[in-house]
Amino acid sequence: MAVILIVEDEFFIRQNAEWAMEDLGHSTLVATDLAEALVHLSATSHIDALFVDIRLRSLPSGGYDVANQAIVLRPGLRVLYTSGSPLTAEMADGFVGGGKFIQKPYSAEQLGDSVGTLLH
Repeated sequence: MAVILIVEDEFFIRQNAEWAMEDLGHSTLVATDLAEALVHLSATSHIDALFVDIRLRSLPSGGYDVANQAIVLRPGLRVLYTSGSPLTAEMADGFVGGGKFIQKPYSAEQLGDSVGTLLH
């Protein structure tokens, strides 16, 4: 299926997202912050999508920083944002072109639907 880079700083949330993606048949790469994400994004391996938490504690602009740098390195990369906060217009204004959103907590089925929509 697809290769998904998951960037999430909360261990259990990251692990659950990784397991859910793998159960859906996707391959995963994981990172806890921008530096780890850049290692994956700078490599030559294929990545279909970025799944990123908007509120990464280590960055002033959180997942927006990750997504913005990701599309510089990989134009056209699809981005699925997540947050425990409901989506607002202000949040959506920070999305890269074509960015989608899923609110935490999400079920594996909801994640699968969101990733499916993102990739097609």
